[in-house]
Amino acid sequence: MASPQLELTEFAPCFRSCQPRFDQEKDWMHRIFELRFQVYCQECGFLAPSDYQDGREIDKYDANAVHFCAFNARDELVGYVRLVRPVASEKFPFQMHCPSLLDGITLPEPSQCVEVSRLMVRQDYRRRRGDILAGVNMASASPDQEHEKRSTSPQILLSLYRQIYTFSRNAGIRYWYAAMEPSLALVLTRMNFGFRQIGPLIDYYGPVAPYLAAVHDTELGLGAANPALLAWMQTPEASCC
Repeated sequence: MASPQLELTEFAPCFRSCQPRFDQEKDWMHRIFELRFQVYCQECGFLAPSDYQDGREIDKYDANAVHFCAFNARDELVGYVRLVRPVASEKFPFQMHCPSLLDGITLPEPSQCVEVSRLMVRQDYRRRRGDILAGVNMASASPDQEHEKRSTSPQILLSLYRQIYTFSRNAGIRYWYAAMEPSLALVLTRMNFGFRQIGPLIDYYGPVAPYLAAVHDTELGLGAANPALLAWMQTPEASCC
């Protein structure tokens, strides 16, 4: 007997995300690069502001990456992430900074992978004690259904990961890499996104380690622990760009 259909729950009611095209939506891409400059250069000091005279942080991976941005109810840009796709003879960004792996780790075929990169939330949406660049802290480990802007539910993160998941399913992507803070990895693990550490902690835009997740394992984990969230992830969002 088929299981009853889940009533769709909205896990990010205050935000919407979409995929602007690098070579088409120039205005949106300029806003994205300005947000990246504000966060990576001015706020965190990961990159030298003097290297980006136009106030836009952009690098060699962007032209071949897939970009996603999140907006609030006033259509203001509040969050961003990109998926870096493999290019012939090029390594993923994390491999340029994380040369060694933990014992027993074998990496999958690059054509099946993308790297989750430049994940960030605008500063004024990170005002709680302990918030990191992804807009979460340990209080965000379990997505709730409160609809307030300051809810402990990581709505912007979930909205962006919904886009990541939809793109990956449509593109035949089976694995996600990410170089991230252990605190973010722990939050994602508690939310049943199946990231596992594959390399040692290094100083790469702050203390981070490389992680790998299998998309199928994430589906299984979410399906078992939070089927409502999986159903929401599997419901494509209407484009808003």
